[in-house]
Amino acid sequence: MPRIAHLYFKTAVIFLIIGIGMGLNMAISQDHSVIGAHAHCNLLGWVSMAIFGGYYALNPRKAEKRLAMIQYGVYTAGVALMVPALYLMLLGNMAMEPVVAISSIITFVGVLLFAFIIFTGEAVAITPSAQQFR
Repeated sequence: MPRIAHLYFKTAVIFLIIGIGMGLNMAISQDHSVIGAHAHCNLLGWVSMAIFGGYYALNPRKAEKRLAMIQYGVYTAGVALMVPALYLMLLGNMAMEPVVAISSIITFVGVLLFAFIIFTGEAVAITPSAQQFR
């Protein structure tokens, strides 16, 4: 499996742990004011990153390209900055609003890079045959 796929899966699991921690904290405290940060952590961190990792695992030639690692860095930085900033903003620290905005744009650039990777070059780098599954 390509290195970037492993990185994405490992990063996704970290965001899953953080997201579940936020969810447990909300349940225990019965304060759901940070549900937006919890949702962003789970969807942009856990789900999207796992999907990105799966795509790169299935397309190792695209995973080897330098742009794939740049995309990982941009997207991960955006989400890693957005989640705590959004958490703090939802707790009432409105000074975090510009950080949330900037990190959202960084995350979006990461998504655009991923779209570029998908839509350029070869359509599918590998096609599994029935023989591989025996």
